[in-house]
Amino acid sequence: MSDWAEPRDFKEWAKRVFGLRPILTLILVSSIFILELRFDWMERILGTYLVTTNSERPESGAIWEKSHQTRTAQQTLEQILTDRQTLQREARSAATFTQIAANVTPGKGVMLSADHFRQLYLRLAPSFAYEIISPFDLLGIVNDGRWRRTYFEKSDAGLMIYLLDANNRVLRQLELGSMQLSQLKRGEMALAESLDELSIFKNRVYSADRFFNALEAFPEDVRRSMVPQPETLLEIPGQIMRVGISDETQSGFIELGFEFLNGTERRVVLVQGHEWAVWRLRSNLEGLDMDNASSQGGNQNEPGKLQ
Repeated sequence: MSDWAEPRDFKEWAKRVFGLRPILTLILVSSIFILELRFDWMERILGTYLVTTNSERPESGAIWEKSHQTRTAQQTLEQILTDRQTLQREARSAATFTQIAANVTPGKGVMLSADHFRQLYLRLAPSFAYEIISPFDLLGIVNDGRWRRTYFEKSDAGLMIYLLDANNRVLRQLELGSMQLSQLKRGEMALAESLDELSIFKNRVYSADRFFNALEAFPEDVRRSMVPQPETLLEIPGQIMRVGISDETQSGFIELGFEFLNGTERRVVLVQGHEWAVWRLRSNLEGLDMDNASSQGGNQNEPGKLQ
């Protein structure tokens, strides 16, 4: 018990300090410290323990928040890149200006080569192409040799087109308004050879006989609203084989497509009828067979009729 008492003199104090047990304790502590500095075994043991209990600990703290923000940013960036790649791929496969306008979303744009723009331009009818840019002006830009790429961007009014050089400097800025895009769409559809090529008439294509039989059920003034200026159809050579009716309304009008057969050649002619009149015509077309079926069923069940 005397060892726990306060040393009485320096000799007893030195004896306790330089005794076997203090020296062994000092060596042990020093060894642990040196081994820790050399092998980092305490950090390794602590890290292993934290890894094994990681799933049981709540996701809180600055490190977790930073990790969540990093993962969210990576996912957002991947989604942006995927959407941009998809948009660019669809634009490169586009065959018309209206297809590009339909794929481009507000605030985003697509980049095409100068040659691709020229291909799209040459597919247009001359009158429509001139509304975008004069062929003489485009020829001058081509011969200048600086035009490398074309950037398309959606705007509130329609579609903006920028002709760019190798350093993305704007050589010419073009604008297609919503009215011009609508006219281009009609002109592009008119180049079709069959109603089956035009998605706006899907499941709404009728034989010519059925269409004109339904048309005869209405008075002259109503028919003029359904098919304005029918004289233009008389000027087209060939016979009308089928008629398609769109379900899309544009400024109070609905598109009708007449498929002509002239020998072995087919072509589609587009006409715009008044919305209210075309809906009456379509209701007649769709309800004609149903009315016949209903009347036949009613006759069969009517009392006093011979079976």
